[in-house]
Amino acid sequence: MTTRPEDLRSARWFAKDDFRSFGHRSRVLQMGYSPEDFIGKPVIAIVNTWSDANQCHTHFKQRVEDVKR
Repeated sequence: MTTRPEDLRSARWFAKDDFRSFGHRSRVLQMGYSPEDFIGKPVIAIVNTWSDANQCHTHFKQRVEDVKR
């Protein structure tokens, strides 16, 4: 089964012609992305629990960089 771009949850954030979607698009553009980077594509987040306070997660910082690359 193929998901159509308009059926993606991210289409509700970016595709509508309303003030809320304008805000989402504006913030993504301010981060340096172009519309081709996010329009019609799924948005995938990387959640990172790395901190100096928890030594068990010290490797997460490098893992996140690996995933982003």
